[in-house]
Amino acid sequence: MEKILVVVIGVLVVALAQEIGPRIRISPPLILVVTGAIIGILPMVPEVELDPEWILVGVLPPLLYSAAVSMPAMDFRRELGTISALSFLLVLVSAVGLGFFFAWLIPGIGIATGIALGAIVSPTDAVATSIAKRVGAPSRVIAVLEGESMLNDASALVLMRAAVAATSAAAPVSFAGVAGEFVGAVVGAVIIGAVVGVVNLRVGALVRNATVNTAISFTVPFLAYLPAEELGASGLVAAVTAGLVTGTGAVKYLTPQHRFSDRQNWRTIELILEGGVFLIMGLELYGLVKDVQRDHTGVHAAIAVGVAALLVVTVIRALYVVLLVWWLGHKARRRSDQREYLADASEAVHARRLEFGQAERSAKRKPGVRRRLRRRRLGDLGEADLSTVSADTAALYDSRLTRRLADIDYVLAAPMGKAEATIIIWAGMRGVVTLAAAQTLPAETHSRPMLVLIAFVVAALSLLLQGGTLPSLIKRLKLPDMSQNRAAGRARLRREMAIAATKVISASPAVQDSPALRARVVQWTQRTDEQKQADDEDDDTRLSPAQIGAEYARIRRAIIAAQREILLRHRESGVYSSGLLTRELAQLDAEEISLDMRAAE
Repeated sequence: MEKILVVVIGVLVVALAQEIGPRIRISPPLILVVTGAIIGILPMVPEVELDPEWILVGVLPPLLYSAAVSMPAMDFRRELGTISALSFLLVLVSAVGLGFFFAWLIPGIGIATGIALGAIVSPTDAVATSIAKRVGAPSRVIAVLEGESMLNDASALVLMRAAVAATSAAAPVSFAGVAGEFVGAVVGAVIIGAVVGVVNLRVGALVRNATVNTAISFTVPFLAYLPAEELGASGLVAAVTAGLVTGTGAVKYLTPQHRFSDRQNWRTIELILEGGVFLIMGLELYGLVKDVQRDHTGVHAAIAVGVAALLVVTVIRALYVVLLVWWLGHKARRRSDQREYLADASEAVHARRLEFGQAERSAKRKPGVRRRLRRRRLGDLGEADLSTVSADTAALYDSRLTRRLADIDYVLAAPMGKAEATIIIWAGMRGVVTLAAAQTLPAETHSRPMLVLIAFVVAALSLLLQGGTLPSLIKRLKLPDMSQNRAAGRARLRREMAIAATKVISASPAVQDSPALRARVVQWTQRTDEQKQADDEDDDTRLSPAQIGAEYARIRRAIIAAQREILLRHRESGVYSSGLLTRELAQLDAEEISLDMRAAE
């Protein structure tokens, strides 16, 4: 009974923090950590010690899966290089640098243990993304932070385990061996996660009940994680991959009811799990302090080392991000130079498609076509003789060139500058993984209680300091105003969707024969009462009100299907922003659900 009461109170505290945080302009995780720490020191509250496996196995896979499902695949593809540089290489650089720092500062722990602790405090937490979203950070920065927080946990855990193994191994652990193990773990995880994601989509397409489908989806992160770990791959990468595959294919395979149910229920799960972990972080503080005192390693020394470690890891991140942003700027300038001749190539290919009368036809991705595409540089097509190019080849060329140009426009429209670099640097907060991974250190590790407390200090201090100041920092930065670009893009997209709707309406004989139905389909509710009455009186068809309603629903579904096809095509090409496409797809889902509810009445 007491445990149930504790769980109930914990959920209520998490919900209250989520509700109060935005009102007082404090991040909910900060509120939960402080609340947990205050509760933990009360005399009547026993020491809290949670098995780290509950977090690493029970919490992280669903959290990362949920984040990956909502991550636009288009943004992930575009920022894959940047995300990889932050998730893998930066974690390695930070872990090694901190390893030497810890070995120098803490007597007796050694380089291997120092690198293990460095790997523990290196990965960033996804809480920074939610803070940045709330205060209006650039969408490109948010995509980078989301991708980094999804993948750096896996690289940090692999590196930590290798470093721990090195402390007890009879033979030395080589860098090549660790690198090979890491690559194998990632590749194996991607394969397993992709298979699980595809199977999940296929099963979801067969399940009619949205609630049942959501219940099945709760098992997907573990179905990816567990076999991957058993086979020596990274379970977290597998969960992320399964989420990306599921999120990309959800529109094609799942019904709007399925997608809506999954989205709402996973948001609830994510809120409870993440909030619960931060609350437990605060509750465990008192116990960690007592462990250090019993070990006679010194609480003040651990706090001092934790503060210094946070400073070091922030400096390393700052230097790395500055170099990364410089490289991204150099890459953007090269792409800018490529844009002119790629645009010429696109015009030439599009003209060839118009000769076939197939400007709207989708490319058939035949193996022979793909081989010819790989052998030819896209930029050379502007001056090439395309008279012998087939319709399928021209369609594929056109699709690829459109996507390449859209990627270039994306980079040029949202360049990575000083302001964006500052946000990425300061958003490097530590959290769930840091504390959980620290508690997995072997019991025989030298000064283990002190090391765990150091990790906690780094995590808690980064949340309090960086998380507390990130909103004001973003507001002070002179970020470019993208509202006009977003409004223009939204207007262009909605014109395309309006044209698609007009084509569906024009192709319907029932609409043409019934003025009343036609008025209803073309937003007749916005007309005056006199116009509505005139349309009804002129209706010379014999359609009953019920028939008009049924025909209207059928036509509206056809319009939704046509508009959704346009949005999916643009999601593939990348012409419009992922945020805009996501919102419009959600709007179509809401309209289709509304039609289903009316039909069920």
